[in-house]
Amino acid sequence: MYSLTELIGMPITDCHGKSLGKVRELVVEPAHDPNLVQLLVFRQQGALYQVPLRLKNLSSSSIELAPGCPTPRRLQLDSAQLRLRRDVLDQQIIDVNGRKVVRVNDVELEPVPHQGHLDLRAIQVEVGVLGALRRLLQGLVPRAWLAGLSRWVRPRPIPWHMFNLIETDPARRVKLQITYDALARLHPADLADIMEELAPAEREAVFESLQNEVAADVLGEVEPRLQRKIIASLDKEKAADIVEEMEPDEAADILSGLPHEASEEILRDMEAQEREEVSDLLEFRHDSAGGLMTTDFLALPLSATVADVPGALHAFEGNLEVVNSVVLLEENGRLAGLVPLARLLLVSGLTPLAQLLVESASVAVENSREEVAELFDKYNMLTLPVVNHEGQVLGVITADDVISSLRAREH
Repeated sequence: MYSLTELIGMPITDCHGKSLGKVRELVVEPAHDPNLVQLLVFRQQGALYQVPLRLKNLSSSSIELAPGCPTPRRLQLDSAQLRLRRDVLDQQIIDVNGRKVVRVNDVELEPVPHQGHLDLRAIQVEVGVLGALRRLLQGLVPRAWLAGLSRWVRPRPIPWHMFNLIETDPARRVKLQITYDALARLHPADLADIMEELAPAEREAVFESLQNEVAADVLGEVEPRLQRKIIASLDKEKAADIVEEMEPDEAADILSGLPHEASEEILRDMEAQEREEVSDLLEFRHDSAGGLMTTDFLALPLSATVADVPGALHAFEGNLEVVNSVVLLEENGRLAGLVPLARLLLVSGLTPLAQLLVESASVAVENSREEVAELFDKYNMLTLPVVNHEGQVLGVITADDVISSLRAREH
């Protein structure tokens, strides 16, 4: 393989041996072929020219074009083209496998025989020290010596199809056919870490491209200061769509940290049900049990049976990943107890849930975050019901809510 930095500056000759100039750029057209180098750009008499890249020969010292290559013409800029030197080299990219942001130190290309000539394809990018050393020593030592560097310095290549190039211009992102589908498959916590590594413009470009459900999960994982910056960078309609997809308690936490006018504007753009849930939570102190709780919890009457649970789970619109218990309610909405979902696997569908009930501690809605943490620690709980003065259940606090709260306090 050849490195991009090795090819830049290399002399070019046509099929008759006539010198054309030196390589300035290699161009890929992703809409046509994702990694095929389509054009070779060179400088001649102070002007830039382009020619389709069809090679007769590629050596360590020169590039020879194949017979039948079209006459070079003046360079024409096209936003649908990906220039390897300008758009990839030294740029930050997202390593999907490594779940982090890295910088490209070099691009490795391979000559491939095709219909009597050689094509050139981008195979991988080098993001480690090896690429930086090759660039530093380029032209100072023989190519054979550079090729042997990998015996002493461990390469850190990323296959061409396994990274996400960051493009801040939405129109150009479409033309280049750049998507962030692979990012959406990452765990929200990993994607949140990636967001925190990006510069503001790059972060906004990636975030706006995510579907609302994914964006909501990611927003719930980033630190509060960054949450506010991201929300402030979005138009209010987009922000409302994302906040609607969040857990009510997380949405309330974010809106409570925004200026009042911005918070009210987002609330006005939300659907009525979600707006009401979040507005109710905003009435509680941020560090109180009411401020920590979510109003999305799985509840059934004390008279329900095990057979009623699957239908309730199917109709539940909250985050099923944090549901570990069914909250059983008396007729007046007072807490009867909890039924861990694991218990349902051991009994028949006709079993009354009341027989599986586990008495549960509860916390008053006005109690402090410290008192909530003490209850979780004392009873080793996963879910803690939050009640009003009449003992009626208003919401629940889950273990992840407590962990997030304690983490936010440390920051």
